[in-house]
Amino acid sequence: MKKKNLKKLFSICVLTGALSMSAACTPVGLALSTGAGLGVAAAQEGGIEAAATDASIRLQVLDLWFKEDVDMFRRLNLAVKEGRVLVTGTVPNPDLRVEAIRLVWQADGVRQVINEIRIEDDKSFTNYVQDTWITGQLRTRLTFDRNIQSINYNIETVKGTVYLMGIAQDEAERQRVIDHARNLAYVENVVSYIRLRGEMPTGLQDPTGLEKR
Repeated sequence: MKKKNLKKLFSICVLTGALSMSAACTPVGLALSTGAGLGVAAAQEGGIEAAATDASIRLQVLDLWFKEDVDMFRRLNLAVKEGRVLVTGTVPNPDLRVEAIRLVWQADGVRQVINEIRIEDDKSFTNYVQDTWITGQLRTRLTFDRNIQSINYNIETVKGTVYLMGIAQDEAERQRVIDHARNLAYVENVVSYIRLRGEMPTGLQDPTGLEKR
């Protein structure tokens, strides 16, 4: 089983490197990036097997979006943890929103879809810069907080709303993560999908994505 998971992660690294055409595609670069990826995966809650499944889901969804509609691929973001997929971003009409969520459910291994897609016009450049800044600042704060295992969290920001997904070791850690997000400049709202370690995730969403959890 472990050998199979290692091969799966290695294949994912090769595919990701090929798509980016980066230096990691060289034998030395690939070996280093794969080794680093395995180290990170092993440290995450759930270990290598869970990380491999989540990485596979992410690649499947991105491929489905790209093949369906390049604009959909460009507008939307996703975070995957334990088969739970958080989808954020903006689309111009409800039909595109429903289609995007339908495609997510087609990926093997998806257990839950959290639909946070907004219906509105294109984000302004200012909003994009602010969202990127918020995500970067929050990631830095979590990384340097000794009371938080930052590797277990995903962060997405859309027009000042911060979406958090991950696994907290206890309630105190969960609240610290939320407080870090709330205390950042430009943050208008914080939506938490953080669960406690050992706590079962909530039930599945409606596959159409029309009913939000």
